Amino acid sequence: MTTGRYQRRSVNLTEGNIVKNIILFALPLLAGQIFQNLYNSVDSIVVGRAVGVTALAAVTSCSDISQVIIGFFTGLSVGAGVAFSRYFGARNHERLHQSIHTSLTFALIMGLVMLTIGELLSPVLLRIVSCPADVYPEAMIYLRIYLIGIIFTSMYNVQAGVLRSVGDSRSPFIFLVCASLTNIVLDILFVVVLHMGVAGVAIATILSQSESFFLVTRKMLRTNDVYKLVPKDLKVDVPLLLEILQLGIPAAIQSCLVTFSNLFVQRYINSFGTYAMAGAGTGKKIDNYISQITVSLGQSCTTYVGQCVGAGKYERAFKGIRYVIYINLVVYVCLAVPLYFLAPQAASLFTSSPEAISYAVTMMHTLLPLYFLQSFHQVLSNSVRGFGKSAVTMITTITSLIFIRQLYLAIAMHISHDIRLVFISWPVGWTCSTLLAFSYYYFAIKRPYLNQQKQI
Repeated sequence: MTTGRYQRRSVNLTEGNIVKNIILFALPLLAGQIFQNLYNSVDSIVVGRAVGVTALAAVTSCSDISQVIIGFFTGLSVGAGVAFSRYFGARNHERLHQSIHTSLTFALIMGLVMLTIGELLSPVLLRIVSCPADVYPEAMIYLRIYLIGIIFTSMYNVQAGVLRSVGDSRSPFIFLVCASLTNIVLDILFVVVLHMGVAGVAIATILSQSESFFLVTRKMLRTNDVYKLVPKDLKVDVPLLLEILQLGIPAAIQSCLVTFSNLFVQRYINSFGTYAMAGAGTGKKIDNYISQITVSLGQSCTTYVGQCVGAGKYERAFKGIRYVIYINLVVYVCLAVPLYFLAPQAASLFTSSPEAISYAVTMMHTLLPLYFLQSFHQVLSNSVRGFGKSAVTMITTITSLIFIRQLYLAIAMHISHDIRLVFISWPVGWTCSTLLAFSYYYFAIKRPYLNQQKQI
């Protein structure tokens, strides 16, 4: 079961040069995130330029809502990926096979449940984010159509997590590129040529999501490697599912709640009007070129640490974490500095509205100098999860990115109705999360291990 023409793409991160292996594994993740953000940017450019600022605000208003549901499956796949990585690192291929099929079956069931809930609660969710009356009709159209594709997204996230857990980050990147190119072509066709407005953007997204799902499914069906998909084995092994959920559910809850918390951040932004919504949405798209890379490097830590723990190589895990922090900081400097000075030019690609551009530039100039804090937050939080402490990561992240952030916003907005104070809520959360994650990593994981080694 471990042979076949695809096996060369499975990377054992427990052996060889640490920096080289991490970079080779992380590069497709980095490229994939950049490419994904590129096609998300095309969505906004097409809408902002071809339809108008109201349509751009509608898409922006829906992005955090849709991410609440998607965040659940992303978190589930990340947590389950820790279990996959451990079984792969320990070379327990039978357990790996069972856990993959159990996770996919569970993802399919939950996808159907989330689709139903999302469609029923769409009006409620738009009210939660205080979607303005002039934006609401188009936002509802976009959200209702977009949510139809949630099943494809839920399945793809788990399947891509399977491939990454065995060290294959290249294939998900290839599938993402194919889906992104399809999305760009369909955006132009539906919006610019056929004048379908926000509905066209949503339909293009669904079709591209389904493409990525079918591509990864075909790969898993055809491979002879350890992650081969066998349809007749798709069933829920309850004891194994409970074991996986111990890692997956905390990550899923964390991702879902943090994204839900962003709805309330969006609510504060919406209170500044349509131009602020469009400008902040533009700023997010541009800033994501840094933040998504940081997220990718953090995810690579989860897989790397998971494999090392499975193989019993803790010291190798500690070294790798330190190296990823260094890599993250280098990437941050290389991207943040030019983006800071080119903020007006970058924002003008998305919209011609001077008011929206002004808000976007304000957001970028506020956040870009502080994005290094997110680097520490992502690497340390994901590393702790890689050690199997998913519940700890959930607690530290929810405390920082939900409670502390919302408390800060309540106080800051009471003092001054300044949108820059809303933007600062993100680095406030990253700082708190970094301090909590580092404290647990050092005092509860690293130092006890080093003390134990001294006694041997």
